[in-house]
Amino acid sequence: MPKAIRYDQAGGPEVMKWVDVEVSEPQAGQVRVKQHAVGLNYIDVYFRTGLYPQPLPAGLGMEAAGEVTAVGDDVTAFKPGDRVAYVWSSPGAYAQERVLPADRLVKLPDGISYDEAASVMLQGLTAHYLLRRTYPVKAGDTILIHAAAGGVGLLVCQWAKALGATVIGTVGSDEKAELAKAHGCDHPIVYTRENFTQRVRAITNDALVPVVYDSIGKDTYVGSLDSLAPLGLFVSFGNASGPLPPIDSKEFSSRGSLFFTRPTLFSYIAKRADLEAAAAELFDVLLSGKVKTSINQRYPLAEVGRAHDDLEARKTTGSTILVP
Repeated sequence: MPKAIRYDQAGGPEVMKWVDVEVSEPQAGQVRVKQHAVGLNYIDVYFRTGLYPQPLPAGLGMEAAGEVTAVGDDVTAFKPGDRVAYVWSSPGAYAQERVLPADRLVKLPDGISYDEAASVMLQGLTAHYLLRRTYPVKAGDTILIHAAAGGVGLLVCQWAKALGATVIGTVGSDEKAELAKAHGCDHPIVYTRENFTQRVRAITNDALVPVVYDSIGKDTYVGSLDSLAPLGLFVSFGNASGPLPPIDSKEFSSRGSLFFTRPTLFSYIAKRADLEAAAAELFDVLLSGKVKTSINQRYPLAEVGRAHDDLEARKTTGSTILVP
């Protein structure tokens, strides 16, 4: 019987259990996938702790890559043996096998491995919408990205650099500063000992930046607003340090008519055509070598508790793969 991670109450990593599961045959519009690599993301922690509630018992994990083993009667876009990957809004990727809607899968080009795909479906497509759609970065822009040495951060640094931007990034240690710099971050700032807003002012000669990409939340909120030029865009796409305080519109008007958005990946890829276009652009930039994945940790899926411990302690860098 295939196995998967399940949890029946919100809590610490210990609530996750490695159990036998029934995996049904695919129905109309569905595909069954044998998973070879599963991605680890901070959103998995939000679900596990109950910050993002879901009916329990439940699974965890948003992305994986593997091989199609069976398809529903009306599925024509995929066949057994196809190499595929997905990111899906319904958690449950922490599994050896899974049945999924066919319209959430994308085929993998020959040059993209299972590990690489599982590490970029959520983080890489997030980097895509941040840089190409939420605020379309262009040559000559200077941007600020928090957690620049994280999975999304390293991808954003490289991709923004390839687009011709100057990249300022905050990190938590000298080691992470070196990592970010090696991936295209022009100005890594160790936020634990430097005031990042003051550094942004110095780097930009008080011009500040047109966009801040902030996945940290509570701890960086005010500093992020103070780093924005008039008419700048505050992009809040995560809350690793805790949720934002209640939003006061005067905070935005008093700093020069700032804009605020709280995007989610699944809004940007809800339409099949948008998912296919974003995945194609992501795979192209990976195959070009302009952006490289950084898979810096691997854990057996059965030991995912250890992976969550390290992720929450900020011991991980880049991407992490769970091996089913």
